[in-house]
Amino acid sequence: MYRNHTCGALRASNINTEVTLSGWVQKTRDKGFMIWVDLRDRYGITQLIFDADRTPKEVVEKAKTLGREFVIQIKGKVIERESKNGNIPTGDIEILVQELEILNAAKLPPFTIEDETDGGEDIRMKYRYLDIRRNPVKESLVFRSQVTMEVRNFLAQEGFIEVETPYLIKSTPEGARDFVVPSRMNEGQFYALPQSPQTFKQLLMVGGLDKYFQIVKCFRDEDLRADRQPEFTQIDCEMSFVEQEDILNVFEKLTKYLLKKLHNFEIENFPRITYDYAMKTYGNDKPDIRFGMEFGELNTVVKHKDFKVFNEAELVVGIAVPGGASYTRKEIDKLIDWVKRPQVGALGMVYVKCNEDGSFKSSVDKFYDQDDLAKWAEATGAKTGDLICVLSGPTNKVRAQLSALRMELAERLGLRKPKEFAPLWVIDFPLLELDEETGHYHAMHHPFTSPKPGQMELLDTEPGEVKANAYDLVLNGNEIGGGSIRIYDKETQSIMFKHLGFTKEEAEEQFGFLMDAFEYGAPPHGGLAFGLDRLVAILGGQETIRDFIAFPKNNSGRDVMIDAPAYLNENQLKELNIRLQLSDNK
Repeated sequence: MYRNHTCGALRASNINTEVTLSGWVQKTRDKGFMIWVDLRDRYGITQLIFDADRTPKEVVEKAKTLGREFVIQIKGKVIERESKNGNIPTGDIEILVQELEILNAAKLPPFTIEDETDGGEDIRMKYRYLDIRRNPVKESLVFRSQVTMEVRNFLAQEGFIEVETPYLIKSTPEGARDFVVPSRMNEGQFYALPQSPQTFKQLLMVGGLDKYFQIVKCFRDEDLRADRQPEFTQIDCEMSFVEQEDILNVFEKLTKYLLKKLHNFEIENFPRITYDYAMKTYGNDKPDIRFGMEFGELNTVVKHKDFKVFNEAELVVGIAVPGGASYTRKEIDKLIDWVKRPQVGALGMVYVKCNEDGSFKSSVDKFYDQDDLAKWAEATGAKTGDLICVLSGPTNKVRAQLSALRMELAERLGLRKPKEFAPLWVIDFPLLELDEETGHYHAMHHPFTSPKPGQMELLDTEPGEVKANAYDLVLNGNEIGGGSIRIYDKETQSIMFKHLGFTKEEAEEQFGFLMDAFEYGAPPHGGLAFGLDRLVAILGGQETIRDFIAFPKNNSGRDVMIDAPAYLNENQLKELNIRLQLSDNK
């Protein structure tokens, strides 16, 4: 037996107990006649003591050879600790060691295995197995496991059946780029890794399974961000004989369950706002509603004066920053520089200080009087002591720019509190989105999303006005889930493919299996998929997902630990009937 207790289990009640522990050496302190060792495992840290008067001499000598991260086993007696440590659960005791076995010596780690490490991100990614030993990463992975278990428990209680769907599927032209896998036995042909199990879960509804879920890996070959990986995990769900309200109710219930179970956080209200309202009020379709700073559109109160910038703008819009009137000119100039960065792209910013005496001071006093500025304050909801920040330009661009500024200011003001949770539903998305480069429409969600009831006929006349029977669940400014009511009859699906630019032959080639299935009695159905990585990160009080994934990729999509992706050798390529033109140095 390597251990009969873990390194986080022993307390004062165990004093005089003979124990066997195993773990990693966190640190050692050698005073010559006495050596202390902090022994660590997944469960905590226990202090060991090697005392020249009470520990066999050969054991003390062996203890002198221990280094950081050595894997050891000890046997000894639990005794009361003289200098107690209230910062750890085992701080009242220590182990007087009688036997020591070095199970595995260790090289000196390239960074310290402590909560606050000296290792940069690149080096920690390269030695991820060492990084996982650190409490912040370990606890994030344990938390992910807890979330996953609770999700499974909830869905099972709700009558959902877990079904695995294939990873080797057919590539489709919709959505992001696929990762493709060559088939050795079918020369020149390729599988694709699924971006989602969308068509398979719909086929499971045709199969009569009624309520399906799967915690499933999905793959997208796209540019990466802090909250995006080439492989990611979804909580994928589908239900039959449901309308939008049924689905929203089930997954509101799941979200409430998780918040209560994991944080003892109770919430009753899940606001529902339309996509159009979200864009007009917050500038994006995943608003953080833990704080205000809602947009105030100013076109009607700014275009009567001789200020060319506003008069020529499609949209003039502002937000009120709480307490911002105290900002110095230097601080405001830094804000202006921030919005002019290429990542945001604004050409400038107009500001108004709402002074304590009720007066206003703006950067455009030359053009606007006090009565004008009072109307700006009314439109933005600004109060005494606030700062009004105003941007102008093309509608879509300026909304995105002001949304970025709103989030940045909320971060600086400490309004995005990680222990507060504010979920909401965004509904009534456009069914189709116009690609300005090609002039063609594509599905905003995917081509199997149903239009809102009664809007099908608009596809021929005003396709951009058609609303989707789709919904996103947003938590703290992040989309954590999205779904829709699906099309479930062949005729409607054929019309949708037509409006997406598919010929009849292309639709048959790509999705004929699904169209055929609809002819055998498909039930009305719909579903939702949570992004598990993002959900876990937000529930864990963070917004980047990397530390909640055991072995993540870097921002270039590489696994620097195992050095993947990598080249194949010539024999492998030959077997797969792949011929590559490599550069001269390969």
